[in-house]
Amino acid sequence: MLTWDSEIWGKLTGPYSSADNVPVLLQQLMQQYSQEVFDDLFQEHLFHQNTIYTATYAAMPFLAQIACSTSDAEVRKELFINGGIIEASRNECDEDPFPESWAELAEEAGSSVCTELYREYLEAIGKLKTLTKEVFSYAADPSIDDTEKRYILVADAAYRGSHSVANMLMTFMAGDEYVVVCPACAEDVFIWPDEDNPAEILQAYEHDPVFHTGQEAHVIAPVTSFADEEIRALAERAEAIGEQRLVRHLYYLAGETECPSCREKISVWPSLLGTFTM
Repeated sequence: MLTWDSEIWGKLTGPYSSADNVPVLLQQLMQQYSQEVFDDLFQEHLFHQNTIYTATYAAMPFLAQIACSTSDAEVRKELFINGGIIEASRNECDEDPFPESWAELAEEAGSSVCTELYREYLEAIGKLKTLTKEVFSYAADPSIDDTEKRYILVADAAYRGSHSVANMLMTFMAGDEYVVVCPACAEDVFIWPDEDNPAEILQAYEHDPVFHTGQEAHVIAPVTSFADEEIRALAERAEAIGEQRLVRHLYYLAGETECPSCREKISVWPSLLGTFTM
């Protein structure tokens, strides 16, 4: 990990160009965790406007160390979730020794520095992944609401390398609507809960039901079991932490329907994830 006084911090980028505040805030967290300080660090410096920066990569080993050493389950959960959000936002096509987008940093700080920063980032992600069992056990408590459970599933998917699943869940965090693209006609298909049974049944619509009421609902034929490995893994994990609405909806998201625009058959899951494949 970088030392607090390393000159490399001054070469890293954040949302406001300089990353000088990042080591200051990290040092405060390492001394005594504060949710207020972490929120400032995460929202204003590491993940500002849903974007990650070279400073984000450099900060991750410190956050992983806090998460792995704390005895506070709530802190562990917070860092697990936010680390997963960062990992989900990373370009999954990045390869060793470091991301191509770091070319300017490599020129300024040296390739060896970039290689080490990226290696330490990946190592930190691995450490956070080892916390999955503990976080899932904590999240299974009924006091944890469904939104937090879904964020935990986002992080878990990211740590498992299922970036498209993680980003899909983040995009449709409320879990009450999804949008897929028909592979035949490229039109959007709106997946929406049935009015009479919203927790159980999903249906397909040609237009956004929020703005177009009274339109025809198209049946989605649910599956009875999951053939796709990714959706099966997600269902198992959703079941483990008690996100039952998502479990029930996944049978429909793994099913088939008719495109309301062109009437071609659609397999919902690949059409849903296709939007999030890098």
